[in-house]
Amino acid sequence: MGKSTFRGGTHPYEGKELSMDNPIQTVMPKEELVFPMSQHIGAPATPTVSVGDTVKMGQIIGEASGFISANIVSSVSGKVTKIEPRLTGSGAKVNCVVIENDGEYQGVDGFGQERDYTSLSKDEIRQIIKDAGIVGMGGAGFPTNVKVTPKNEDEIEYVIINGAECEPYLTSDYRLMMEKPEQLITGLKVLLSLFDHAQGIIAVEDNKPEAISRLGYLTQNEEKISVKELKTKYPQGAERQVIYVTTGRKIYSKMLPADAGCVVDNVQTVLAVYDAVCRNIPSISRVMTLTGDAMMRPQNYEVKFGMSHAELLEEAGGLVEGGAEKLISGGPMMGMAMYDLNVPITKTSSSILAMSKDEVAANAPTNCIRCGRCVSVCPSHLVPHKMALAAARSDLAAFEKLNGMECYECGTCTYVCPAKRRLTQSFKQARRAVMDNARKNK
Repeated sequence: MGKSTFRGGTHPYEGKELSMDNPIQTVMPKEELVFPMSQHIGAPATPTVSVGDTVKMGQIIGEASGFISANIVSSVSGKVTKIEPRLTGSGAKVNCVVIENDGEYQGVDGFGQERDYTSLSKDEIRQIIKDAGIVGMGGAGFPTNVKVTPKNEDEIEYVIINGAECEPYLTSDYRLMMEKPEQLITGLKVLLSLFDHAQGIIAVEDNKPEAISRLGYLTQNEEKISVKELKTKYPQGAERQVIYVTTGRKIYSKMLPADAGCVVDNVQTVLAVYDAVCRNIPSISRVMTLTGDAMMRPQNYEVKFGMSHAELLEEAGGLVEGGAEKLISGGPMMGMAMYDLNVPITKTSSSILAMSKDEVAANAPTNCIRCGRCVSVCPSHLVPHKMALAAARSDLAAFEKLNGMECYECGTCTYVCPAKRRLTQSFKQARRAVMDNARKNK
């Protein structure tokens, strides 16, 4: 089984040994849960409940309000106490449904009942995925029902499970591949049943040999499923890179994976499809990695949506003596610094990374020395130091001319920059400005 990779990229410290060998533990929420109506790309969901209503676990409390939108489902039973804007991990205030947990976890009718996906039609499976509120749980938050409903399903040739998990420190996908491989494979079969001409690929980096071995053994007699071993390199798990290294096909910013005949889903997303279709359990929980050198007990936890990050950290044993200088939601390369832990866990919350030292704050940026390292590692083959000049001048036309919109903010250039320049941050701001202008000019 050959290893595949791409040109560019880098090799940051992995840090996975902190949490990768411990089985997933379950943490239950306390009294109050907060459900933002925006946990996905696209239009916010519209609340379908009112203050004072009693809800059950698995009940839709927010309905998708557009084609690109997703349902929000209650992860507990209890009473709706408030519907109001609340702070979220992004720093923005979002309209939220607040539920007082009654601790009984009474499910809606049929919750948890097993069913045979082979007895369902394609339209029924897609509707179940939509009703369940499943979105891309690798961080993008794109509604999964839209992804599995392309313009022409006959043109889909590959359904790819992205099990690369290249972001340093994060190990939730690895633990799920180790602990739920049969369910993961069944979830892939559910997706393959939607596309008559597709092959299934499970893509895993070679720093996860036990997962590769386990999945390979379980799929050895599956004619339509193969396990692809990828070289360990960041950002191997980016959607563009996964498509290229597994199929040889390329996509760009104005293309969707479906344009290259591919559907790509994260490990947790595929397991959410399995739960919804085969077990009648909608998207109400996920596995998060709590790790870093300042975390008391690095570990993966299954947590319900709506639970507070602060509550999860407390249940997980908190921080080491001396605390953390920096807390990050997500990994160190693409995550966001957290300034308040009293924000709810959502479908795209992947981790709490606790670092004893804030290396970014300790290294002030200096002038570019034109060493070219950023160019050599960029997986999109861009010229970051020129893009940074255009962004600094707010010259959006020049930024676009340099193909700046092809940047997907992986952070590789910032990581290797000896001048410690905040390249990715400037690109993020420039890309947002370009998109804002495009919307205004429509």
